[in-house]
Amino acid sequence: MEFSSLLFLDAQTPVPVSKRRLENWLLLLVLVGLLVLPFVVGAFTDSSPYGQVRGDRMVMRGESVRWQAVLIELFILAILAMSYNLMFGFTGVVSFGHALFFGLGGYILGLALERTDIETSAALLIGAIIAVIVCGFVGLLIGLVSLRLRGVYFAIFTLAIAEMFFIYFGRLELTRAEDGFSITELPLWIDPSQNRLNYYYLALVMFVFTFLFIRRLMNSPTGAVFKAVRENEDRAQAIGYNTLNFKLLAIILAGMMAAGAGMLQILLNKKVGPEILGVNYTVEPLLMTIIGGIGTFTGPVVGSAGLHLLDTVFRDTTITIGSLTIQTADIWGLLLGSIFIIVVMVFPQGVVGTWQRWRLQRAGKAKR
Repeated sequence: MEFSSLLFLDAQTPVPVSKRRLENWLLLLVLVGLLVLPFVVGAFTDSSPYGQVRGDRMVMRGESVRWQAVLIELFILAILAMSYNLMFGFTGVVSFGHALFFGLGGYILGLALERTDIETSAALLIGAIIAVIVCGFVGLLIGLVSLRLRGVYFAIFTLAIAEMFFIYFGRLELTRAEDGFSITELPLWIDPSQNRLNYYYLALVMFVFTFLFIRRLMNSPTGAVFKAVRENEDRAQAIGYNTLNFKLLAIILAGMMAAGAGMLQILLNKKVGPEILGVNYTVEPLLMTIIGGIGTFTGPVVGSAGLHLLDTVFRDTTITIGSLTIQTADIWGLLLGSIFIIVVMVFPQGVVGTWQRWRLQRAGKAKR
């Protein structure tokens, strides 16, 4: 089968229509909730979702604006986790270098905005297109070079490549090495320091598009082959599929999606630095995918929401036990590890995966 035709295969409908409709209605309900959430938070906290007016500009203050930033970061992490799940959960490709695509996308867009003389709106569009194309090409190269390796050898190889880029950009004068550089100018309509509500909806649109694209892909014959490669690559090869092409496709698509998340991240923070190439942007989506459910559509989203909201709400909490006062910020790594162990023990297939397995077992017993 030709590599260029993989995305144009006809769709399948393995899920019953009634079940699909129920899931769609639930997802639509969540989407409506996210659309109105800034205004709901503003109404309950007596704050404007647009910020506060100060002179001729807007100042991003208030609970509604603060929670918009929290949810934007959640959308970014969810996109990154979903892209990782496409490789790891659906295709069985374990990579420890996914942060490379996240950081590279951010750097390319940042350089287009700050190191070229192109008008800002045009630089934003051109930089985004170039970043996605370059990250897809880098994914292709990495796959061609390293997919002959399997398992832990491939994972370590991808980690080494990501660390090479981390060190390179950490010493590159053009990007001000370890200090990084700031994004000084953005189109007013997308500037999160002036119009955060617009940026919130942009991040939400990209989040929804990523989710729908992955679901559509995995419900196609191409997605079925991805799953076959994950379950038994040798058998998939025996029935005639070139599994290398399918794994390359998964890496390319995942890299392009991760690049989109990286671009959203640097626009939100208005800063580009080597930290966006750090290994934590590989570890976090891995943990989120495992906690939510490997190889499920909503699992990475649930894992991202759980970890990020826990981090937001409880990281700076003070716990008082008798005369003992504990700052959770000092022990957050320990708490996070403990939560991960508990979730894995209680939900062996992740939260969503365990729920789906329990529901299937219950349906099977009902038929007997």
